Amino acid sequence: MKFPQLSVFIENRPGHLIVPCRLLAAAGINIVALSLAETQKYGILRLIVRDWHKAKDVLEANGFRVSVTEVLAVQVQDRPGGLVAVLEPIVAAGLNVEYMYAFATKMGDEAVLVFRFEDPDAALQALKGSTVAFVDTVDLFSRSSRA
Repeated sequence: MKFPQLSVFIENRPGHLIVPCRLLAAAGINIVALSLAETQKYGILRLIVRDWHKAKDVLEANGFRVSVTEVLAVQVQDRPGGLVAVLEPIVAAGLNVEYMYAFATKMGDEAVLVFRFEDPDAALQALKGSTVAFVDTVDLFSRSSRA
């Protein structure tokens, strides 16, 4: 099934990622899936949201450049070779995958997000005093295999 994805252009500087996230939260828009890719000066925040028209309007009204792209979602068996089974017909058709990302694994009612920080130790220290719950790899993989 095809559906719209928002690409939001943001500066690649501390504190800039939270701005569009706060705007969407204040508008009552839940982010279902996301991906963040960076260049030296800018990042591209790719978002899947239920009400993409509203999200686009909110972000653009606050000065963000937003583009809409159609993407395709497919189910992949969670086993070795699951992704290969999807990619084989793509390759056979001579198609190129421009990029891909996965929806978040859930733990109960909460999604699990994996972040890459420039300084992971500093990020860990910054989050320690907050309400953020950490997930170790043993817990992540044992829970995701039960889903």
